[in-house]
Amino acid sequence: MKIGIGNDHVAVELKQAIKAHLEERGLEVVDFGCAGTDRFDYPISGYKVGRAVADGTVDLGVLICGTGVGISLAANKIHGIRACVCSDPYTAKLSREHNNTNIIAFGARVVGSELAKMIVDEWLDAEFQGGRHQHRIDMIAEIEQTQGLEAAE
Repeated sequence: MKIGIGNDHVAVELKQAIKAHLEERGLEVVDFGCAGTDRFDYPISGYKVGRAVADGTVDLGVLICGTGVGISLAANKIHGIRACVCSDPYTAKLSREHNNTNIIAFGARVVGSELAKMIVDEWLDAEFQGGRHQHRIDMIAEIEQTQGLEAAE
């Protein structure tokens, strides 16, 4: 499995820890983030990882900025991306099982490296359950494609 990872200047250290952790799991990691602490705009990494997931260059993505929010918002603008900010392993697991998320994000100012590793592990080890959840994913896709939702109108 190939994982895209991206970050801003706030998250360089945590990105390195997560990248090493992913590689220890035997995963290939493609780094779309910045390497230094000079100011770096998180939408760039969010876009690059989102685009790589959407076009199949990588299978899944991990994004890290100060809170995880801004970088995930950028990724979610890419058609087909379902990025979720998670600060705990349980939410990460359910985001895969119920929402079929293809990018996980978290904040370097919110979680430490050991918790971040647990979040990533729970997310990677979870599988989409389909069933009633697929209908809801289809509804999200309808909103994305048409800017509307027939069931809500």
